[in-house]
Amino acid sequence: MLYRCMIDKDTIEQLFRQNYSGMIRLARTLLDDDGSGMADDIVQDVFARLLQRDGATDVTSAYLMTAVYRGCMNQIRQKSLREQLRKLYPTELDTDITPVAQRMERLGEIQKFVAEQLEEPHRTIFRLRFDECFTLRAIAIRTGLGIGTVHKYLQQSIQQVRLHFKK
Repeated sequence: MLYRCMIDKDTIEQLFRQNYSGMIRLARTLLDDDGSGMADDIVQDVFARLLQRDGATDVTSAYLMTAVYRGCMNQIRQKSLREQLRKLYPTELDTDITPVAQRMERLGEIQKFVAEQLEEPHRTIFRLRFDECFTLRAIAIRTGLGIGTVHKYLQQSIQQVRLHFKK
């Protein structure tokens, strides 16, 4: 029968005294910690997990440093994900507070301008791109034009619309 024992508090205290300064330095460097306490939290978490851990008592400095490194990398990943979500779902109000009715009216004016003022193939390319959400490649295939030509015509169309509505 195999007996498992928990790491005793004296062993953890000795590991703490021997390795804390190196562990906290590593965490602060990886997290670019400016006093927020995140590095301290990660190092403390490593020791807290040691207290709860069953198994062998042969914990080395390398093990502790690896645990800090992994904790920091997890924190960086989580922070990156939070920032990406914040960019996708801004919590502040949209800076353009134009009422929806006015926006819809403006879109109608743009569609009317495109239908009446743009010549072919500009009109078709513009509609395929913005009404049908086609990619440039799909537009090129559909119209039989090269991607470079489609891009040029689309840029010209956008420029004409901007100039007309800038007045």
